[in-house]
Amino acid sequence: MTPAQVLHAYVGAFVDELVRAGLTDVCLAPGSRSAPLAYLVAARPDLKLWTHLDERSAGYFALGLAKAARRPVALICTSGTAAANFLPAVVEARLARVPLLVLTADRPPELRDTGAPQTIDQQRLYGGFAKWFVELLLPEATADALRYVRTVAGRALALAQEAPAGAVHLNFPFREPLIPAPPDTPAEDVARAAGRPYAVVSPGRRAPEPAAVAQLAAELAGIERGLIVAGPQTDPDFPAALAALAEALQYPILADPLSQVRCGPHPRLHVLDAYDACLRDPATVATLPPEVILRLGAMPTSKPALQYLQKYPEARQILIDPGGEWQDPPRLAAQVLQADPVLACAALTAALPRGVRAGGSPWLARWRALDACARAAIAQQVAAFAEPFEGRVFAELAGCLPEGATLFASSSMPVRDLDTFFPGSGKAVRFLANRGANGIDGVVSSALGAAAAGPGPLVLVIGDVALYHDLNGLLAARRHGLSATVILINNDGGGIFSFLPQAAHPDNFELLFGTPHGLDFRPAAELYGAAFHRPADWAAFRAAVQAGLAGSGLTLIEVRTQRDANVTQHRAVWKAVAAALRG
Repeated sequence: MTPAQVLHAYVGAFVDELVRAGLTDVCLAPGSRSAPLAYLVAARPDLKLWTHLDERSAGYFALGLAKAARRPVALICTSGTAAANFLPAVVEARLARVPLLVLTADRPPELRDTGAPQTIDQQRLYGGFAKWFVELLLPEATADALRYVRTVAGRALALAQEAPAGAVHLNFPFREPLIPAPPDTPAEDVARAAGRPYAVVSPGRRAPEPAAVAQLAAELAGIERGLIVAGPQTDPDFPAALAALAEALQYPILADPLSQVRCGPHPRLHVLDAYDACLRDPATVATLPPEVILRLGAMPTSKPALQYLQKYPEARQILIDPGGEWQDPPRLAAQVLQADPVLACAALTAALPRGVRAGGSPWLARWRALDACARAAIAQQVAAFAEPFEGRVFAELAGCLPEGATLFASSSMPVRDLDTFFPGSGKAVRFLANRGANGIDGVVSSALGAAAAGPGPLVLVIGDVALYHDLNGLLAARRHGLSATVILINNDGGGIFSFLPQAAHPDNFELLFGTPHGLDFRPAAELYGAAFHRPADWAAFRAAVQAGLAGSGLTLIEVRTQRDANVTQHRAVWKAVAAALRG
């Protein structure tokens, strides 16, 4: 075989094995050294290829697609700093538990450390943020080499999905020629028949240990003042399983919207949606001492909820985690149950005595009454504001979004306002955000990746700095025929800093933190082919959202606000809630 034919046999076997193992989507940034991977991926009609001009956008697009679809997505780039631009998405994948397969092309060993162009040290480039790193063999067409490359492909894809999910990094050194050519005589075929993977990996879900379940169920049956905290996660089976457990225990659920528990067709009798506002009132917090707290999912968005947990360190906190990791920043967990949350909820529900609190729970009744009071006070205060208010964006979206919609919230203020101002309902709405590293980079690309996963419409709520940070990502909508409605909350700078201690020191605040930019985003919308709206009132806002949801392509809706006024309005809401609760 010629070198080009060897290349075709080796890389072709790798790509074929990925398909056999279940890979469906590949995101590719252009480059010369990655040509072997690019050509052989493009030749597969059973792979959907998403091309991007910017590696950082490609990484976050793959992240959003994998998060929404709940399956691995592969990333391909050329050698050099192209691979370094994947790092932020790899970090987010590690911390948010999103399965990615990162395939970086590289120069062969003899060209490294020689001043060869576009060459950097790519060995373990992503450090501990990659679950597994492999420097692959230089291409060969022997049976052993093809067996090797197929095994690596299957193992890498399986490991990316194994709990806790994350990114796997495979580095491919390629010598020239880089254009693969089909061999005249096929290499010895080591692939299994009927399209079966070379090594079938049967994924498993970690079930809780029965003795631990029995012991915990007996303990919880005797405790009335219990609380369930549901943090960010994406398993669609989780809300119903958690609702059944809450019903059996008669415990309230503090439901972060990113937990998928706040909204949906599952029973929501125990679901609370205004706890962020309730727990800002010290007098209310003082009346709610818990005895036990069950935590499932990642840490919730709400800072008052975290402060509430810290106020009662004597309460027994039990963390249920499928990967056995300690997602416990306040270091309060007394027990970690290493199990899939859905299986753990089902096992605990089955182990509890029937009618454990059949007479009702005053503790639950108090939480529900406070939650309803706070939600009513929020709605009343928000409606009273004469000028635009950032939190109202989410209150309006609660009425605008159809069944099956996805709402993607940017980090910084939008995800916090989502938590406070989006009320629960029986409507099936999926909520997503990048809450692993909590960064504002790559938000547009992540949201459009989620839009690519479908099936329903997608709305992104994003701040002006975050949109500016990832304007490149908007190109994916036009390039791949995606539809999305982007709601830009433009307060001309970093609005969240106005809520932080830095705001109390006005000297150089605008220079260092407020960072006003004065950008007009209408030309950016035109550049990327988006319809642009700047509604004058909330009726016009609702009309623009409905038009975006009903149309195709990209719609950008800008809501202009003032940072100082926004702080005042938020504090007025919290004051109104505190007054209502104390009344």
